[in-house]
Amino acid sequence: MKCPYCGHLENKVVDSRLNKESTTTRRRRKCEGCERRFTTYERLELTMPMLIKKDGRREAWDRDKVVAGLRKACEKRSVSMVEIEEFVDNLERQLQDMGEREIPVKLVGARVMDGLRNLDDVAYVRFASVYRQFKDLNEFMEELKDLLGAEGDATTE
Repeated sequence: MKCPYCGHLENKVVDSRLNKESTTTRRRRKCEGCERRFTTYERLELTMPMLIKKDGRREAWDRDKVVAGLRKACEKRSVSMVEIEEFVDNLERQLQDMGEREIPVKLVGARVMDGLRNLDDVAYVRFASVYRQFKDLNEFMEELKDLLGAEGDATTE
């Protein structure tokens, strides 16, 4: 592993830990050149299904793109990066469990919206406003009414 600070190739692992689901290994490393520490993450590389875009194009799954979208939706909210990473880990497992080689991007968006609805209401509305591309304020208000109605149903049970 190349040191991100000096480029030296020799380093040693100081500490290793698994995440809760034992799917990712976090390793603290110490460079033998400059002696600075850095962190690496190991994740089993599994084949993700190709995404079928709205216009019919095929696109490879890009975890970083999903994480970036979630970070933007959760900006200035009380959602941690750990929660976002766990959210995407769970989403990837769901998509892999489907056993399909290709899936519509619409299905991924729907799963993200369902998960965000449970994670943070404001992040959900932010994501929905971009994902659903509301044409006017009335469409946006309908989404808010649906969200508020769903919350009302949950609190009356």
